[in-house]
Amino acid sequence: MATVPGPLIWEIVKKNNSFLVKEFGNGTASVQFSKERNNLYNVNSFKHSGLANKKTVSIQPAGKGFSVMLATSKTKKQNKPAISLHKSVMKNEFRRMAKAVINQVADNHYRPDLKNAALARLSAVQRSLKVGKSGVKKRNRQGVKARGRK
Repeated sequence: MATVPGPLIWEIVKKNNSFLVKEFGNGTASVQFSKERNNLYNVNSFKHSGLANKKTVSIQPAGKGFSVMLATSKTKKQNKPAISLHKSVMKNEFRRMAKAVINQVADNHYRPDLKNAALARLSAVQRSLKVGKSGVKKRNRQGVKARGRK
């Protein structure tokens, strides 16, 4: 079975697809986002597209706790979506996870152009997994000073 080249797929889906989200920006300029899988920045562009590229990277929270899943697409399994991703779950501290992402994405010559995007996504996912402390909230310092001035 012949595969369709990525630029042709991009020309077909860049203006109309089910993942496209169009919003108005400053003035009359509109901004286009994409909700598709394997799009690190969620931007509607060929570079970050999970539909048009053979090699894609995805970073998402995995299960309970502070675990993060790094998924890369297999280039030879494009016509089998169920097994087209190589998934690995990382449960280490942030620096070790960042090193693993750099090794997988940039150092293995997989997609070195997505290194910064993958690290930004890892940082955002890690930040979202942190649980806020419950209990007594800090008082506003200005309120404390105002009470003491009587």
